[in-house]
Amino acid sequence: MADKNGKAFDFKLFRRLITHTNPYRMTFYFVAFAAILLSIFAVLRPFLLQQTIDKTIIPRDNELLVFFVSAMLVVLLLEVISQFLFIYFANWLGQEVIRDIRVQLFEHMLGFKKQYYDKSAVGRLVTRAVSDIETIASIFSQGLFMIISDLLKMSVILGYMLYQSWQLTLLVLLVLPLIVYATRIFQQKMKTAFEEVRTQVSNLNSFVQERITGMKIVQLFTREKIEYDNFRAINEKHKKGWIKTVWYNSIFFPIAEMSSSVTIGLIVWFGGLKAAQGDVITLGVVIAFVELVQMLFRPLRQIADKFNSLQMGMVAANRVFAILDTESKIENDGKLLLENVKGRITFEDVRFSYVASEEVLKGISFNVNAGQTVAIVGATGAGKSTIINLLNRFYEIDSGVISIDNTNIQDIELTSLRRNIAVVLQDVFLFADTILNNITLNNASITEEQVQLAAKEIGIHDFIMTLPNGYQYNVKERGAMLSSGQRQLISFLRAYVTEPSILVLDEATSSIDSYSEQLIQDATDKITEGRTSIVIAHRLATIKNADKIIVMNQGEIVEQGTHNELLEIESGYYRNLYEVQFATVIE
Repeated sequence: MADKNGKAFDFKLFRRLITHTNPYRMTFYFVAFAAILLSIFAVLRPFLLQQTIDKTIIPRDNELLVFFVSAMLVVLLLEVISQFLFIYFANWLGQEVIRDIRVQLFEHMLGFKKQYYDKSAVGRLVTRAVSDIETIASIFSQGLFMIISDLLKMSVILGYMLYQSWQLTLLVLLVLPLIVYATRIFQQKMKTAFEEVRTQVSNLNSFVQERITGMKIVQLFTREKIEYDNFRAINEKHKKGWIKTVWYNSIFFPIAEMSSSVTIGLIVWFGGLKAAQGDVITLGVVIAFVELVQMLFRPLRQIADKFNSLQMGMVAANRVFAILDTESKIENDGKLLLENVKGRITFEDVRFSYVASEEVLKGISFNVNAGQTVAIVGATGAGKSTIINLLNRFYEIDSGVISIDNTNIQDIELTSLRRNIAVVLQDVFLFADTILNNITLNNASITEEQVQLAAKEIGIHDFIMTLPNGYQYNVKERGAMLSSGQRQLISFLRAYVTEPSILVLDEATSSIDSYSEQLIQDATDKITEGRTSIVIAHRLATIKNADKIIVMNQGEIVEQGTHNELLEIESGYYRNLYEVQFATVIE
């Protein structure tokens, strides 16, 4: 859980994150070793500078001067190489870790119940899977190892300072607590601020994603001004979140700079007096201390900045792990694999509710014999589409039994179950890809020749060939380059090529033109031939020839029978529906 009280660091979360480096342990150790080398090289330079001043410049020993200058060049070269290896492999490790976490997250999300996505904003999930995970990389590239390296440098520098002069070191330690305290407060404030920033980024992404997706509705109902004002308000909150981090930086860094300058002034004043008096403090020691103080305080300032990166990464990691810890998965405990499916479907006293205590299905029971075409009709909200979701186990029933060929679907392996059921939805989703890939969904076992043959069988090959590049035509995002009727035809072909044992058509002929409807009707007749089919429809004219019609109202089955049988029921629910639709057509 995220720490809401401003706690500077969550070690439990950090330990969990570090476990993801286990496959790259050697790289992890190498980066840590490089950090140690950098701390050693950091002290060597001031040491060599001190020796150069005290042993070569003041005594005017030119030969020894060349040696020390050469030694400083070698140390500088080694430091540059170590810095390069440190930065490169720290970033490499970060990218490897976030790749693994992103794959793990996406795999986890693939198994979520449909109910999870019903309640989760798409923009927020995209933020978690993309930008939040990218932010985690900064823990390794700019946070953890950089902080470790700086802490090592500071420890070595302080040790060397004490060795050279306890008096000058004492002056440094008088000022050091101020900057340490300021750094601690800064870390706590920045953690809270960055949690707010990530929340506002998520809200902004979610808002923009929804409005761009629904731009047609925005423009159709002339909501441009309203949505513009809403966006300005959300963007203002986003700005204020970042301004708070800028405010803390504006306070902290001047304090750190002032502390460094005051410390250097004290060292020059006190050390200069001691050097002039011929004390053990030499001019070389004073100059070395001036550089050492800068090297000591600079990491403190940078640690605060790098701690920002670490905190942002930790906040992002907390959000990502919250999704990874979410238990919203259909349990795939079934062991049976469906083979030679005949297609008999049975619902026995099935009850289901999306929200506890609000039943959508109220103990429904019905049978669909193998090879039958059964239609389900009823008013909006009657529970028709819910039946399809339960058959595919997108949701778990509250009670009752759903079986295929007398086998409880909970005993069937989930992939095997869904592989044998093809669904054609009213709202067809197409990816920004070719028609061929949208039909096969990149299933390598389905060839283009098979797709073309299937298209000819259900009568839509000619339509596809009228498009530029035919089966290689890119339909763009959500199939925007096709009409609703054309998208529906593609979805029929997508279902047909999988050769399902059970076919479900969910409002497949609604909201399309008459030409497409005829093509779809012909395709329907072909793909339902010889297999169990469930057809959900508002337009009753499309299901008159069904073997059985199930009429639903408010989660209950109120009538069952053929079209003619149901019309004979005086004041029957189906008869009333049919007469209303027929009267509307006559008008």
